[in-house]
Amino acid sequence: MKRSEAQRRLRALRAEIRHHDYLYYVKDTPEVSDEAYDTLFRELRQLEERFPELATPDSPTQRVGGMVFDRFPPVEHAAPMLSLASDRDEAALRRFDERVRKGVGGAVRYVLEPKLDGASVELVYEGGTLVRASTRGDGIVGEGITDNVRTIASVPLRLRDEVALPEFLAVRGEVIMHLSDFEKLNERLMDEGKEPFANPRNAAAGALRQLDPTVTASRPLDIYVYDVLDVRGYEITSQTDALDAIRAWGLPVTTLIETADTVEQMLAYHSSLLQRRDDLDFEIDGAVIKLDEFAARRRLGATSHHPRWAYAYKFPPRREVTRVLEIVPSVGRTGVVTPVALMYPVELGGVTVSRATLHNREEVARKDIREGDRVRVQRAGDVIPQVIERIDEPDRKRGPRFRMPKACPSCGTALTERGPFTVCPNSFECPAQLAGRLEHFASREALDIEGLGEQSARLLVSTRLVRHLDDLFDLTPAQLRQLEGFADKSANNLVAAIKQSSRVPLNRFLYGLGIPEVGVTVARSLAAQFGTFEALRRAGTDDLTAVDGVGPKMAEQIAGFFASEHNRDALHRLVGKVTLSETAPVSSGETLTGVKFVFTGGLTRLSRSDAEALVASLGGRAMGSVSKQTDYVVAGTDPGSKLAQAEQLGVTVLDEEGFIALLRDRGGAV
Repeated sequence: MKRSEAQRRLRALRAEIRHHDYLYYVKDTPEVSDEAYDTLFRELRQLEERFPELATPDSPTQRVGGMVFDRFPPVEHAAPMLSLASDRDEAALRRFDERVRKGVGGAVRYVLEPKLDGASVELVYEGGTLVRASTRGDGIVGEGITDNVRTIASVPLRLRDEVALPEFLAVRGEVIMHLSDFEKLNERLMDEGKEPFANPRNAAAGALRQLDPTVTASRPLDIYVYDVLDVRGYEITSQTDALDAIRAWGLPVTTLIETADTVEQMLAYHSSLLQRRDDLDFEIDGAVIKLDEFAARRRLGATSHHPRWAYAYKFPPRREVTRVLEIVPSVGRTGVVTPVALMYPVELGGVTVSRATLHNREEVARKDIREGDRVRVQRAGDVIPQVIERIDEPDRKRGPRFRMPKACPSCGTALTERGPFTVCPNSFECPAQLAGRLEHFASREALDIEGLGEQSARLLVSTRLVRHLDDLFDLTPAQLRQLEGFADKSANNLVAAIKQSSRVPLNRFLYGLGIPEVGVTVARSLAAQFGTFEALRRAGTDDLTAVDGVGPKMAEQIAGFFASEHNRDALHRLVGKVTLSETAPVSSGETLTGVKFVFTGGLTRLSRSDAEALVASLGGRAMGSVSKQTDYVVAGTDPGSKLAQAEQLGVTVLDEEGFIALLRDRGGAV
C-alpha cells in the first residue's frame, strides 16, 4: 500500500471508530458487534505500525502512554471547580429556591441531574483535541492526569466535528466505576491475594492517581460530563444548551436529566431517583439542581466555596441493623477521644462495615448505647458509619452503661472535657495524636514535605524516631535507612525535603500545627492580622475575634491551644527548628485592601499558596477567574487561558518580578 493510500485509509478508520465509540458510549446504541469493532481497531493499529509517521496523538490507538511519572504536575483549572451547597432537608431546598427567585427577580427554570458519586475531573480540548486533564484538587489547582484519562475509552481524544467545534473547551465530569465492573475488579484483586477496594468511588479515584498509566488502563473506568467550565469560539447561554453541545461533541452525558419550574417537581425527581437508586449500575447520592440560564447565574454569583445558583439535595443515608460487640475509645489527630462501636460486620451500600462512631460521651448517654445492644447504623454522607439508634429488646439483659476513661488510652495523660467532647491535652507527645499531626504538618497546604505521608508518619512514630514533632528536623538518612521501605535515595530525599521545608511562611506553619478550628483560610487571616508567631501566641480572645472569620468560640479554642501547658514547651522547641517568614501586622490603611489578583502559570520564587497569602496579608484578594473587576493578573511560566482573557479585557498583567515589586512597594515582606 502506498503512503497516500494508507493516509486515506487511516483517516477513514479513525472516523469510523470514533463514530462507533460515540454510538456505544454516548448514544448507547451500538451498530456493530464487538468482533467487527475489534477488526477495525486491529487494522488501524497495523497500519500505524507500518506507517509510524502517520500516527496522530488523537488516534484511538494512542490511549496508553508508556511513561511512568514520579509525581503529578500541578494544573490550574480554566475556571474554579466549586463544591455545592447541600442538605437533605426539604425546608432547606425550599429556602434555596426562594433565594434564587428573589435574586433573579422572576420565573426560573432548573435543570435536574443525578449527583454522581465518583472522582471529579476537568477535561480541556483545544481545536477539538484533548490536551489536558486534571483532578479537582483544591478547586483552583488540580493534579495533571492527562495520560491516565486518555486510557478511559469513553473519553474522546478528539471531539466529533459533525457540529461546530469551539476553539477552546474546558468541561467538568465525574469518573466512575460501574458497580458490576467494581465487583469483578474486587474479585480479581482477591484472587490475586490483594486488598479489595472499599467502594467504587475509592476505586475510581485510586485508578486516576496511578503514576503508571498502564495500571489505570487496566481498571474499568467510565465518565459522565455535566458542566462547561469555559468555552471560546462557541456560544452557550444555558445548561440545556451546554448539555446538548456536550452530547453533540461526543462526550458522554447521563440520561437521567430533567427540567423543573417548581419545588414540587424537584421533590418528585428526587423521589424518583431515590426509588431507582438500587437498580442503577453506578452510585449516586442525591439530585443536583442547577439554574438553567447562564445570564441569571451571573447575577447570582458564587461564594468562595459554592455557586449560589446550584444545590445538591442529598439522599438519606443507607441504614442497616447489627449488634455492638464492644465500645472502645479512639484518639484522633486533634486529641478528641471518640467512643467507637465494634460490631458484627454488616453490608452498607456495597461496603462492609464493622466499626461506627458514637460521636461523644453525651451522644452515647443520650442514645444509651451499650455493649451487646442491637443497633441501627448508617453511613453519614455515604462515607462515615455511625450508630443512629438502639433497637429495644425487652427480653434481653443489657450490659453496663459505657463510661469514658479517665486517662488517655494512648499516652496515659488525664483527659479533659471540652463541651460534649473528651480530649487528651497532650497534643504533641501523645503517640495516637502525633502520627496524625505529623502527617498533617507535612501536608501540601502546610510544610509540603514530599515523601512524608500517612504510612511514613506512622512508621516514624511507632519506631520512636519521632517522639515530639520537632524531632522531625533532626532525622538523618542513616536513621531512615534502617526502616522498612527506605533505601539510600528515599532516605536522602526525605531528609532533604524536611530541611527545605524548615523555611516556611507563617500561615502555612499555623495551619500545620493543627490548631482546633483553624483551616487554610483562617491561618492566612491570623498570619495577616498578627504578622508574627509571638504576637499571635500572646493574643487574647478579644484580639482574635477581631480577625475576619474568627468568632468567640473559635477564639477560645485558639487562645486555649497556645495557653495549654502541654503545648507550650512543644511549640517553643518546634519554633526553634524552623525559620518563619513573618510580616508586620496589617494596618487599616493598607493600599491593597480590596485589590483583586488572579494567578496563572507557575511561579519560581513563590508557591501559589504563598503568593496568595502575601496578597491576603496586605488586604488584597486572590480570585479564581478573570473578570472586568480584576485589578491584576500575575502571569508565571506557561500561563493558561486567563492571560488571554486579561489581555482581552484590558486587565493589567504582571510577571513574577513585577508582582514582587508591587508587594514590596506596599510594605510586603517578600
